[in-house]
Amino acid sequence: MTDVHTDKPLIIAGKTYRSRLLTGTGKYKDMTETRLATEASGAEIVTVAVRRTNIGQTPGEPNILEVLPPDRYTILPNTAACYTAEDAVRTCRLAREMLDGHNLVKLEVIGDEKTLYPDITATLAAAQQLVKEGFDVMVYTTDDPIIAKRLEEIGCVAVMPLAAPIGSGLGIQNPYNILTILENAKVPILVDAGVGTASDAAVCMELGCDGVLMNTAIAGARQPVLMASAMKKAVEAGREAFLAGRIPRKRYASASSPVEGRFF
Repeated sequence: MTDVHTDKPLIIAGKTYRSRLLTGTGKYKDMTETRLATEASGAEIVTVAVRRTNIGQTPGEPNILEVLPPDRYTILPNTAACYTAEDAVRTCRLAREMLDGHNLVKLEVIGDEKTLYPDITATLAAAQQLVKEGFDVMVYTTDDPIIAKRLEEIGCVAVMPLAAPIGSGLGIQNPYNILTILENAKVPILVDAGVGTASDAAVCMELGCDGVLMNTAIAGARQPVLMASAMKKAVEAGREAFLAGRIPRKRYASASSPVEGRFF
């Protein structure tokens, strides 16, 4: 029986990580809060929106890499705000150039401005092109098990189905879809988008997900640094609960101790 002491590590693109919580860097009030919340989260992978955040392409302006240095964190450039496969591929190429050949990227191609749901047709096309160009692609997608498997087959190093729309805080809406994705996956599966609070993160991990990526749930909290700490603990607790194995759900109560043979 597997226990927490023999848990398999999280390995993405050949690199091992201790933390299963990945965090974003947007929506904080300033760089100091970004740094403090990231530290409190324990995250080792931090995602950066290349089209919204300066990673060196705008000299003279604050650079996120100054507070989250690449020698301490794995920087995960993402293609947020890209609505076509072409824009997403172009953004990843820019990130690789700015980060001295860095190949790990988070692909997201948005299909709807209101819901921020991914455009799956464009996502598949962009994933194929990026893998062909040697990128290690972590990909944001819907919770469709067929699409998740297809992205894995294309060569993505991690598949990241949404729990609910980006920034909604609704938590996992289709847990059985996530379970189906997990059952058929040979690459890490990380929930991306929709987490609202610590209990949502714990549920993701209790299902067996390899990790959780979040931004709004932390940055949008009343106290982001405190929420980052809560999320760290929730992800760890959820993973331990998954490894421990929960008791079956039952409609009726059952005694903790057997009653057969008791004298009354």
